[in-house]
Amino acid sequence: MTARASDRARYDRATAAYDAPLAIVDLEAFDANADDLVRRAGGKPIRVASKSVRCRALLERVLAREGFAGIMSFTLAESLWLARSGFDDVLLAYPSADRAAFAELAGDPKLAAAVTVMVDDVAQLDLIDAARGDGREVVRVCLELDTSLRLLGGRVRVGARRSPLHSPAEVAETARAVARRPGFEVVGIMAYEGHVAGVGDAVAGRPLRSRAIRLMQAAARRELAVRRAEVVRAVRAVVPGLEFVNGGGTGSVQHTAAEDAVTEIAAGSGLYVPRLFDNYTSFRGRPAALFAQPVVRRPGVGVVTVLGGGYPASGAAGPDRSPVPYLPEGLRYDPQEQAGEVQTPLLGSPADDLLIGDKVWFRHAKAGELCERFDALHLVEGDAVTATVPTYRGEGRTFL
Repeated sequence: MTARASDRARYDRATAAYDAPLAIVDLEAFDANADDLVRRAGGKPIRVASKSVRCRALLERVLAREGFAGIMSFTLAESLWLARSGFDDVLLAYPSADRAAFAELAGDPKLAAAVTVMVDDVAQLDLIDAARGDGREVVRVCLELDTSLRLLGGRVRVGARRSPLHSPAEVAETARAVARRPGFEVVGIMAYEGHVAGVGDAVAGRPLRSRAIRLMQAAARRELAVRRAEVVRAVRAVVPGLEFVNGGGTGSVQHTAAEDAVTEIAAGSGLYVPRLFDNYTSFRGRPAALFAQPVVRRPGVGVVTVLGGGYPASGAAGPDRSPVPYLPEGLRYDPQEQAGEVQTPLLGSPADDLLIGDKVWFRHAKAGELCERFDALHLVEGDAVTATVPTYRGEGRTFL
C-alpha cells in the first residue's frame, strides 16, 4: 500500500461516521509542517499568516509551538476580533479603509497595544485621523516596502503591485511623516517578496520555465537583500526603536531568514500545504488540509460523479486555481466540465471501485480559502477524529 493509499484508508476510517462534504486537517502532517518551517527559519520567529489558516483553534495550536510568535492578519475587523480573543500581537498585512474599526482601535487601549496597522501612504493617516472620533490611543504603524524587481530602468517589473514605497529614501520619508504626526508610532517594516515566496520554481513538465523562474528568483533575492538592508538602516535613522522587520513567506523562509536585516518571517500556507505549494525545490511539505465530496452517481465505466467541489482559488483564473482530486489516486476531471458548482464528474479507473456514498478527497489550490467553504474542520490524529473546531466561517466571521 502506498503512503497516499494508507492516508486515504485512515481518513475514511476517521470520518466514517461523518457525511461529506466535510473538511479535515491531519494534525500529524500539520505539526510536521510547522516543525519544517521552524527548521528553515533558522532561529528567527515565524509570524503566522492568519489568512492561510482561518481557524482560531489552529492558530492557537501553532502559536503554542516553539519558534512561532504573533499573527499576520488580513483585515482590520479580523485584527480587532483576534485581539479581543486574546492574541496580543497582531500585524495587519494590508492597508485598511475600515473607518468604524479604526474608531474602535483608537478608542481602546488594549486593542491599540495589540494591533499594528499597515501604511504606505500619508493619505492613510488622514483617513485614520478622520475616523478616530474621540479615540486618542496611539496607533502602531508598520511601513510596507515594495519588493518588486525592476529591470531595464523600471520598464520591466517582476512582483505584485503592492506598496508605492520602493527606495530607501521613500520609506524613510514616510517614516518621518508618521513620526511627525501626533497619535502614530512607527514600530515595524514589512516586505513580502511574493514573486519568490509565492511562485513555485519546479513547474511540472515545464523545465525551461522552471529554470527561468529560478534565475529570476535568484536575481530578485540578491537585489532585495541589499535594498532591504538599506531601507532598514534609513528607517532606523528616523526611528531608532524599530521593533521588527518582517519578510518572506512559505516559499522563501530560509532565504529571507538568512538576511541580517530581517528579524521575523511570515508564513502560513506551509502549515496546510495546498496544491500550489507542490512545485518548489526549496522544501517539501505534507498535505494537511483536505476536503471530501461524496460519490452520488456512477454514470458509466470509469466515471463517478461527486456532489459539488467547484471551489476555485483567488488569483489569475486558470487550471492551477482549481482543487485537485487527491484520493484515491488516479482520478481526474472531465475536461468538458471540470469542477462543478453542484456536481463534478471524475474520470479514471479508480472510479470503478467507488460506491455511492464513498468519499473522494481533494486538495484546495490555496490554504485558508478552503475554510470559507466549510464551517468546521475535523482534526484527525491517526485514524480518528479527535476534535471538531470551527473555522472563521463557523464562527460567523467572513471578513473577505
